[in-house]
Amino acid sequence: MEISGFEKMTLTDYPGSVAAIVFTQGCNFKCPFCHNSDLIYFKSGVIDENEVLDYLGKRKKMLDGVVITGGEPTMQKDLIGFLNKVKDLGLKVKLDTNGAKPEILQKIIDLNLVDYIAMDIKSSQNNYSEVSGVKVDINKIRESISIIKKSKLDFEFRTTVVKNYHNYESLLEICEYVGKDVKYYLQNFENSSRVLNSTLESFSKDELLKMCAKINGKFPNVKVRGI
Repeated sequence: MEISGFEKMTLTDYPGSVAAIVFTQGCNFKCPFCHNSDLIYFKSGVIDENEVLDYLGKRKKMLDGVVITGGEPTMQKDLIGFLNKVKDLGLKVKLDTNGAKPEILQKIIDLNLVDYIAMDIKSSQNNYSEVSGVKVDINKIRESISIIKKSKLDFEFRTTVVKNYHNYESLLEICEYVGKDVKYYLQNFENSSRVLNSTLESFSKDELLKMCAKINGKFPNVKVRGI
C-alpha cells in the first residue's frame, strides 16, 4: 500500500481509542480547502508498509486501533490486504473516506475489516463538484451514505465548513440527506500554506456556533467539533 505518513499515536482521531494513523497517498478529489493537499498526488518517497506493520505488532498492547486516512484510502489497490494484516494483529480499524467508491466500502464492511467509518460530506448536492474540485457522481455519494447508515458499525459524517462554500441553507440540505439519527459534525476550515486555495475564509467561532444552534432546531444531532 502507498503510505506517505505514519503517526505512531493519537488520542483524538479515533473516538474513545488510542490509535496510530496511516496516511495513504493519492486522492480522487482536489478540495481547495484540503489540509493534506500534499497527499493528493501520487509521488515517490512512500513508507514501507512492513515497517508500519512491524511497529503495530510491537505496540499492539498499547494501541486499540489504527486510523486509515489520506488522501483517499479507497483508491489503494492493496487496501483490503493491508486491513486484513491490521485485523490479524487484533487491532480495530477506523477508515476515513470521501465516499466516492461505495463498492469498496461495501466490500470492506462485508469482510468485517472496519470498525468505525468517518465520511466527509463536502457540500450540498448541487455544489458537490465545485467544492470537491472535480466532477463528482452525487449518486455514489448518496449510495455510500446509505451503505454506512445500514451497516452495524460505529460511524460519523462530517463537513469542513468554509465561508466561501457553505451557509445555513447548504448545511441544512446536507442534514436532510444525511438524516437525524446519526452523528454529524461541523469542523471549521483553518487556512494554512498547505491548502490549495489560500484565499478561502473561515467562519468565526461565534458565527459557526450560531449557525449550528439554528440547525439544531431541526437536527439536534449536529455538533461543532474542534472549537
